[in-house]
Amino acid sequence: MERVKGKVALVTGGASGLGQADVLALAREGARVVVTDLNAEAGQALAREVDGVFIRHDVRSEDDWHKAVGLAVSRFGRLDVLVNNAGIVVPADIESATLEEYRLLGAIHGEGTFLGCKYGIQAMKANPGGPSGSIINISSLSAVRGFPGVITYAAAKGAVLAMTTTIAAHMREKGYGMRCNAILPGMINTPLLKAVGADTLPGLGQPEDVANTVLFLASDESRHMSGAHIVLDNASSIIGGGA
Repeated sequence: MERVKGKVALVTGGASGLGQADVLALAREGARVVVTDLNAEAGQALAREVDGVFIRHDVRSEDDWHKAVGLAVSRFGRLDVLVNNAGIVVPADIESATLEEYRLLGAIHGEGTFLGCKYGIQAMKANPGGPSGSIINISSLSAVRGFPGVITYAAAKGAVLAMTTTIAAHMREKGYGMRCNAILPGMINTPLLKAVGADTLPGLGQPEDVANTVLFLASDESRHMSGAHIVLDNASSIIGGGA
């Protein structure tokens, strides 16, 4: 218990699915949590449950990022953990996907993660005691394994994965004492999975499986880990098929 006691975390898309599980796990282990989401009703309820705070947040908006990170710092005095989790899925293959869908998912996943890392680093550099913190980017198994029916999602999550590596290298080069890692979930039983009609597959992971990994990366237990890509897929990527 209390694996992240005294830390301040911000979780995007925190009102449901993976984000909700992350919020609950971080709060249970002692973190103060800023919940951000477009769903104000669910986000506010969760924030009350964990004694945190909520802010309505469109991750595509630079102004919203200023406000969200500013809330964490003004309310709790620092930012130690950023979980870039917000996202959507639009099922389509390369022949049926539209440019508008590609741009939408690129904005939410790619631009949202870019802005989060940019302003998260800025806040973490100003932490009392010097630069410190952990950025956790939620990518996807689709970034490294072919899933024909989610071309726009896969492309956007690939961008998240590439940014994670580059940002981790930047932090090391600058000597910031901060870390950036990515989690690549496979089939996890969330509302996003229902959107692509795969929520009935056997052997699905649960949101808590991802949340436990987020908790590890948020804690000092992973202090020497940066630039890592952690695959959570029940071995499906190495044996083929299944969840």
